[in-house]
Amino acid sequence: MAGVTRPLRILFCTPQIPNNTGSTMRLAAVTGAELHLARPLGFDMDDTKLRRAGLDYRDDAATFVHDSLDAAYAALLPARVFAFTVRAEAAYTDIAYQPGDVLLFGPEDHGLAPEDLDDPRVTERVRIPMRAGMRSLNLASAAAVAVYEAWRQLGHVGAR
Repeated sequence: MAGVTRPLRILFCTPQIPNNTGSTMRLAAVTGAELHLARPLGFDMDDTKLRRAGLDYRDDAATFVHDSLDAAYAALLPARVFAFTVRAEAAYTDIAYQPGDVLLFGPEDHGLAPEDLDDPRVTERVRIPMRAGMRSLNLASAAAVAVYEAWRQLGHVGAR
């Protein structure tokens, strides 16, 4: 997919479940987004569950693995970074997304750490609304909700 301009970048900080990353590889392939993974990862990139969830879309997904969140930022900035967390006031639909924006998600077991949410490189914290008493969405589902809203706002660049 050389030469393709990718309007959005998904960044998973220390993902733990291979199925979520595989599903998000598929999401990246079908929307034209990039998927960036910041180590440490809770799985190997050749994991059977990751391959099964990503199907043959893995080959079409622009996936990058970085040694740390700092290394991911070094590769992605300057860009606006939207950190997805239940500890935010702004809803993901309140953002006017731009090409190149980074959608940052934390690990499945606890989300982004306070120091990652407070990092000055984070443009804004955003949340996906849920019913009261619910803790969180599945990581791949949350990424899909966010990517499709941002992609919609950008006019579904590259879609047929």
